[in-house]
Amino acid sequence: VRLVESGGGLVQAGGSLRLSCAASGGTFSRYAMGWFRQAPGKERDFVAAISRNGVMTYYVDSVKGRFTVSRDNAKNMVYLQMNSLKPEDTAVYYCAAAPAELTGLSRSMDYQYSDWGQGTQVTVSS
Repeated sequence: VRLVESGGGLVQAGGSLRLSCAASGGTFSRYAMGWFRQAPGKERDFVAAISRNGVMTYYVDSVKGRFTVSRDNAKNMVYLQMNSLKPEDTAVYYCAAAPAELTGLSRSMDYQYSDWGQGTQVTVSS
């Protein structure tokens, strides 16, 4: 499945952004979806995941209560609503698709995801 992210940008600390990821070329509802991010000079880290039907979500502790992942299978879209942004949230954000339902810690493992978008830059100024 092909993935294209959008919605990144420059925002002040405390602000909000909504990232979108458009999927094409596959049966979107068959994929579990995840969001990852990579800050300059750092490894790519897990941010959030959502089950194929959108019922189950999972977050890294640092974004719990601030970020919300959602999906619209009718539109082949997945979203990441980011509120109360902090400078440490600055990174390139990637959406990723896994061709099977994921559970537990596997949702945070990047090797579980077979398809990746090109990324969108999020910069949070202090």
